[in-house]
Amino acid sequence: MFQKDLLKGKRFLVTGGGTGLGRTMTEHFAALGADVIICGRRENKLVETADEINARGAGQVSTRVLDIRDPAAVDAVMAAAFAEGPLDGLVNNAAGNFISPTKDLSPRGFDAIASIVFHGTFYVTHAFGKRLIEAGRKGSILSITTTWVWSGSPFVVPSAMSKGAVNIMTKSLAAEWGRYGIRVNCIAPGPFPTEGASARLSPGKMIGAGDYTDDIPLGRAGKLEELGHLAAYLMADQSEYITGQTIAIDGGSMLGGNGGTFWGLQKLSDDDWENIRNMIKAANQKDKAARSTG
Repeated sequence: MFQKDLLKGKRFLVTGGGTGLGRTMTEHFAALGADVIICGRRENKLVETADEINARGAGQVSTRVLDIRDPAAVDAVMAAAFAEGPLDGLVNNAAGNFISPTKDLSPRGFDAIASIVFHGTFYVTHAFGKRLIEAGRKGSILSITTTWVWSGSPFVVPSAMSKGAVNIMTKSLAAEWGRYGIRVNCIAPGPFPTEGASARLSPGKMIGAGDYTDDIPLGRAGKLEELGHLAAYLMADQSEYITGQTIAIDGGSMLGGNGGTFWGLQKLSDDDWENIRNMIKAANQKDKAARSTG
């Protein structure tokens, strides 16, 4: 649906670009000719993704290990990226989430999500935006949020709060930075199954934690390439008059008025929640082991 070389000559940076939605968007950008820097904490996944995409030709993908919770590290990576050549776009995709009854959350558990989604997204956006402004260059910032920014959602309060903050940051910066030619938008995906999200948001396919297709008017979860198409359009020059917008891509699921994605988890017992916590811990330990060996 896009012209070949639509993004040729563009350079983008994608956080969380090694897996899931970040990888999908990177694949689409590169296929359309863009060069992409992907960032994340797992070097092995970044390199694996870059090698596979680069083998296909078109745009080239390079990697940077980055923990966006560290503002000094964010600034250093952004400075290095701009030193290699101007960047034209940023995709804020890195995130973290898990399901939990809010009454059981610890301050550490809350901060684990807020430090990535809330603080980290701002650090990266600020480091990118100020360099565009200093260079007098136009650019595009795209953040991945969720439909919870409108509806809220139980059992994911730290993420819903943080994504809500990203949503209002987007509108605020679109107004403030429009005069510099910087566009700022969001995509709010509905259910798009990925390995990382499934391990923490649908562990073991517990009661009420399926793929939610019963609540989606179109009757299915999203296909990753559909999100990739939307991201490519929003980063292309053809969408230059779109800014300050959060665009849902959810098959109409937000229209169901069901009290948020995880409303069905009201059915879970305390024992169910304990099992979920154990499965999430196992997934986190697996990721930690992968990072230490990568």
